[in-house]
Amino acid sequence: MKKYFWVFITLSGLFALAMGVQAQTGFGFNSSNIAGFPTGAAELTGGGAYNPATSFIHSGGGFRCLASVQQGPLNGCLAGQGIRWDTAALLSSAPFKCTGANSEPLQTANTSANTVVLVADFYRQGDGNEESFTAKMIVSEADLPGHPGVNIWIQGVGCGSAIINFSPGNR
Repeated sequence: MKKYFWVFITLSGLFALAMGVQAQTGFGFNSSNIAGFPTGAAELTGGGAYNPATSFIHSGGGFRCLASVQQGPLNGCLAGQGIRWDTAALLSSAPFKCTGANSEPLQTANTSANTVVLVADFYRQGDGNEESFTAKMIVSEADLPGHPGVNIWIQGVGCGSAIINFSPGNR
């Protein structure tokens, strides 16, 4: 039985290559401080894989609010709360601000070979499998537009720097 299974997997892989199926891009990251809006800060880790050509994404990780968030989609996440996050959708792009100030110019990040823009569900302990919050996120190997040294963002919380690695699909 094992022999036939491996033959099937090998033939399936060869068929996918012959048909020009694009590989997913993998990513992983760790950020210890995302902040910038009037209140709140968070830490975020995780990773996954995505393919903009097919809108495929599967990713998740851990998160925790370091300081209470009192605005935006994570409003009500108290200091010390948070356990995990997972993906709700891959986005082609998203506008963002690091501070939310009216004077800060609105920038846009686009999903590419080294940047993933997504909608994530965030969970607190005690909420079970029901998401506590839903917000947009940007994870980028490069600096975010208009923000040197910044490569990660959570909607309504702000920006930060992270250790981020992308593994090429078909770059």
